[in-house]
Amino acid sequence: MKILISDKLQEEGIKIFEDNGFEVVKNFTITKDELKQEIGDYDGIVIRSRTKLTDDVLENAKNLKVIGRAGVGLDNVDRKKAAEMNIEVLNTPEAPAVSVAEFALGLMLALARKISYADRTTHEGQWNKSDCLGYTLNGKKLGLVGFGNIAKHLAKISIAIGMDVGVYSRFSKGQVAIDEAKKIGCSIYSSVEDLLKEAQIISLHLPSSPQTENIMNEERINLMRKDAILINTARGNLIDNKALLKALKNKDIAGAALDVYREEPLKDQELIDWRENLILTPHIASQSIENQTAAATMIAEKMSNFLKNN
Repeated sequence: MKILISDKLQEEGIKIFEDNGFEVVKNFTITKDELKQEIGDYDGIVIRSRTKLTDDVLENAKNLKVIGRAGVGLDNVDRKKAAEMNIEVLNTPEAPAVSVAEFALGLMLALARKISYADRTTHEGQWNKSDCLGYTLNGKKLGLVGFGNIAKHLAKISIAIGMDVGVYSRFSKGQVAIDEAKKIGCSIYSSVEDLLKEAQIISLHLPSSPQTENIMNEERINLMRKDAILINTARGNLIDNKALLKALKNKDIAGAALDVYREEPLKDQELIDWRENLILTPHIASQSIENQTAAATMIAEKMSNFLKNN
């Protein structure tokens, strides 16, 4: 059986496929048109975020049995079409929890202590010590909107540094998530609005879906405290960017840090140009050596087991 790896994958994952007797073809720069022509030759395909398995691509995947996403998000896979064609879709939601949670904490610290601003202005030859009065995270309330693997780990490390953590988990795992949050030591909120009104830091941990589109719209952003900051390491379409920029410029909230965007690479010039209380990073929350290796090996093991047993 043949496996196409269309996005860069660590050698540890490739070796698992080879050790299981699969023929592996690596093409990390394959175009959509090329993929349409070639995907029918493969039993499995491994992707990250670059490759888009849309309806018109999968239409040609006559022999494909399994799609493996080395990562969490599946918004680049037409899952409805895959289901119609009886193609299994696998991913690795457990892999990036530590890396993304640590990165979210780093963004919280960078905003609270004005690290990004201090670094930039010092490199410019300025000495703006008096402008860099920030605040400690200890004793502050972190509001987690969603409570999957990443949010769970972020809750643990935030509590460890003395933060109070509140959770709104309607879009996560329901009662299971609530029970887990209580066990960790989080308080539970019945509405996202109540959480937004109280927390000094809001961190988003939701999937992309019609229900979560613009969950942070102008109305909800206006509920946030004046000293609050907003962190998004989840999906770009969770936030109404125009409403966010308006709040940042009017100082209705203290700041925001975004690692994900509606369109990537980022082309929203208004976001790019606004620097005062906004940190932008190029979707790197999961970009740690440990996570990339874990995602590669996990997806290779899951796909190998599936193909050998089906």
